[in-house]
Amino acid sequence: MLAEQRHQLILRALRSGGTVTVTDLSDRLGASAATVRRDLLKLEGDGLLTRVHGGAVVEDEPAPFAEAAEARVPGKDAIAARAATMIEDGQSVILDSGTTVHRLARRLHGRRITVVTNNLAVYEELLPDDNVDLMLLGGMVIRASRMLDGFMAEDNLRQVHADWLFMGACGVRAGGQVMDTTVAEVPARRAMIAAADKVALLADGSKFPGTGMVKICDPEELDVVVTDTPTDATTRAALEEAGVRVVRAPESEDA
Repeated sequence: MLAEQRHQLILRALRSGGTVTVTDLSDRLGASAATVRRDLLKLEGDGLLTRVHGGAVVEDEPAPFAEAAEARVPGKDAIAARAATMIEDGQSVILDSGTTVHRLARRLHGRRITVVTNNLAVYEELLPDDNVDLMLLGGMVIRASRMLDGFMAEDNLRQVHADWLFMGACGVRAGGQVMDTTVAEVPARRAMIAAADKVALLADGSKFPGTGMVKICDPEELDVVVTDTPTDATTRAALEEAGVRVVRAPESEDA
């Protein structure tokens, strides 16, 4: 079995159970314990899991979409308003599964744009609007997160090119790394980054540092961070050193 196939099976086991042991993986994969340990080391380096004694784990699932959507609404709306001004008519944008991104979608009615999304709330928001060309990515329905995910979504994204990606995250580390709390959403978000010319992270004040042990991307892969609160000096310095523009909503210039 190829290494990439083993990695996919390991991640699938983690998604279904949240934790795995080296012994169990060795039996499932028909590979030696030493090979499994090397696989876990590689996947940990990619930010997709955390190794523990005897195996690996991923953190608990984040709050369901409906619950997260009710939190920090004024800040999310301010961020969404600022982000909407970045989009020009005629452009194509990818909107990911975040709740702040959903607030952005509510400000795109009437715009002559193309929206690509795996966010079912975004899809439902924009479906009645004939001005917006709408592409819904395929995949498994994750009901709690109101999103589509999996290899089908990733395959769809390989066929897409967009002017912008607007994405959320669970946290931003002091070094500028963008983090999530689960393995499940990371591959699709990485595919979205690869499909877009420019990447904007929409992150309210709770995301600095926020939570998350799975790395989505390094700061060098971002173009803009839109937030509703001043970032701490260390994080801001790391972002700016990576060439990231930090925009504070609702101000029209960098904070």
